[in-house]
Formats: sequence, C-alpha cells, structure tokens
Amino acid sequence: MLKFIKHHMESIAGIEIYPIISLLIFFSFFVVLFWWVITSKKDYIEKVSNIPFESTNSNNSEL
Repeated sequence: MLKFIKHHMESIAGIEIYPIISLLIFFSFFVVLFWWVITSKKDYIEKVSNIPFESTNSNNSEL
C-alpha cells in the first residue's frame, strides 16, 4: 500500500515543496506561540487562569 502511494506521489510535479511549507508553518506557529507566552504579562495570565474558578457562571448556580 505504501509503495503505491509513494509511486503515485512521485509522479506529481512540484510536490516536494509541500512538506517544506508545512514544516515552516508548523515551526513558525510554535515560535510565535513561544514568543507570546514569554512576553505576556503576569496579570493577564493570572486573570485567565482564574476563569474556571469563578462562580459567576449560571450553570454553576444550578448545581
């Protein structure tokens, strides 16, 4: 099965660029995410991390 797919992919012209593009997108996403985490303010992180513990949600009052 893999030989059939590999042979079929080799017959497509210009397909070798797609793995490179996907690797660049994947790498750049995580670099931007890492940069955002490093540069984010501690106040914002604390505020967002306490959201699940807030009891202002109407669903929590029904329980």
